[in-house]
Amino acid sequence: MDGATIIARTLAQHEVRFLFTLCGGHISPILVACKQAGIRVVDVRDEATAVFAADAVARLTGGVGVAAVTAGPGVTNTTTAIQNATMAHSPVLLLGGATATMLAGKGALQDIDQIALMRPLVKSAVSTRTLRALGSAVEEALFRSRSGVPGPTFVECPVDLLYPEEVVASWYRKEAGNPLLRLYFSRHVRRIFAGAAPARAVRAVPVLEPHAADVRRTASWLRHAQRPVIVAGSETVALAREVAQVRTALETLGVPVFLAGMARGLMAPPSSPTSGGTIADSPLEFTEPLVIPPKTLNFRHQRREALRDADLVILAGMPFDFRIGYGRHISPRARVVTVGKKADALVRNRKPALAVQADPGRFLQDLGAWVTRQEPSSRKASESLRPYHSWLERLRTAEQARENEIAAQSCENAELSADGADGGDGVNPLLLCRHIDSQMSPDSVVVVDGGDFAAIASYVLRPRRPLSWLDPGVFGTLGVGGGFALAAGLCRPSAEVWLLYGDGAAAWSLAEFDTFVRHGVSVIAVVGLNASWAQIAREQVAVLHDAVGTTLRRTAYHLVAEGYGGRGLLIERPGDISSTLTEARRLASQKIPVLVNVHIRESSFRRGAISM
Repeated sequence: MDGATIIARTLAQHEVRFLFTLCGGHISPILVACKQAGIRVVDVRDEATAVFAADAVARLTGGVGVAAVTAGPGVTNTTTAIQNATMAHSPVLLLGGATATMLAGKGALQDIDQIALMRPLVKSAVSTRTLRALGSAVEEALFRSRSGVPGPTFVECPVDLLYPEEVVASWYRKEAGNPLLRLYFSRHVRRIFAGAAPARAVRAVPVLEPHAADVRRTASWLRHAQRPVIVAGSETVALAREVAQVRTALETLGVPVFLAGMARGLMAPPSSPTSGGTIADSPLEFTEPLVIPPKTLNFRHQRREALRDADLVILAGMPFDFRIGYGRHISPRARVVTVGKKADALVRNRKPALAVQADPGRFLQDLGAWVTRQEPSSRKASESLRPYHSWLERLRTAEQARENEIAAQSCENAELSADGADGGDGVNPLLLCRHIDSQMSPDSVVVVDGGDFAAIASYVLRPRRPLSWLDPGVFGTLGVGGGFALAAGLCRPSAEVWLLYGDGAAAWSLAEFDTFVRHGVSVIAVVGLNASWAQIAREQVAVLHDAVGTTLRRTAYHLVAEGYGGRGLLIERPGDISSTLTEARRLASQKIPVLVNVHIRESSFRRGAISM
């Protein structure tokens, strides 16, 4: 037995489907063994992309995403992506190549202290020096990545553990200059291959269950609330197989809900159904606002105002961080319940009335079940528990007003004629996003990677189903797009994958179009090309009166994509949006990755937004 085979069998036993990698001499046996074990090896063009893809697999499936990279610069290139996964609580296993056990610290190629580098970034970082320890180290890392507060783990794999014993022995014999050294090397090889430990059974990861007393207490407060609000973050859907139950619980509670991060799409879109992918004949059709249905519980606009006026706020998987003003957006008179897996995050920046350390999805399910049990059997909880109908109506009115504003601003400076032509430079980004939203299929997965353009998209695009929205998360990491889209295409091969790039962010992972082509992953990438790091430039120019470092070119990204084997399309005026997006969807349906390069103009939509 060799270490690569042990690793592959352990991953297969844990139902790992994909191994993301950029090849290197230190890890070649792992790639070959995983392929032989039936694990799909997906090679990318940047080590960070491998980890981003593993991160996205974890988010989409609830399992562990796995990446393998070579020693030295291969490992160091992953650090940003690893930290992104840490802050997103994504269970990821990173396998790092390493120099041979006998050569560590002696100046071998790409030999650094990788454990010291990785330990502060991950839940566990271990190095093994024997075959017996390797299998248990990988199994333990897989378990730890999912237990407690999920996050990435790192296992260093010395190259002389990965090849067959006879191959490694021949290497050491070749390097031995005298009989005594040969004897010493021979004993070393026997010691590191002394025997593989038997495979351990896959351990079930315990779920952090909420205490019944906390559920009852919250239900009592909910019963007496007049203006309750639930904010559900990414942790709410961490148990991917239970998203339907979480959705049912939220509908049962009947409380207004704001969704954030991966939780977007958990409930039905807040606005009326779109055409379901049919084609709009003219941009003029998008001058009318979307209509908020009368029974909507899912809201996405005016969250700050709702939190300021609420008397009960349940933060499920959402800490008091910058997204809600470190808790200052919530009225000081409101009763606040925080639910999450990380204990210190529940009380950081503001002391809640109740801090519940538990899986947020399970907490909401238990809360919905408790409320249902307390209701008369002849009446539904969603119909009988509600003393806050006027509160819901108030929020719906505010939601509709914001949709009206978006519709009006989508035509700002457009000067549209009847045929869709315009006299300006480029298209309004709001108008573009409304077109994309109208054409997205019901099974679409949306990936956003960028600053200003990606933020605009978050106000307009409506994920149609749970686990169909991927964004960088609270770390604000640019460069996630290629890896996230790759994982989405592999995990959901029948879905449309929309990748919305800011033109600044696009350069980080545009080379992954080569990966999309080689691995048959169809992606519809849309680049919002405004030749600027707009989110930074907006306030930098306004405050410091200088655009230095924020100006880009109107680069022909569509031609770059074609150079990598995909297809490229260009939009320069509003009249071309519908037909070009239609063509992009047609190409993607044929498993051809396509990039739509869109010249967008400046919009006042996010004027005053702070980017730090």
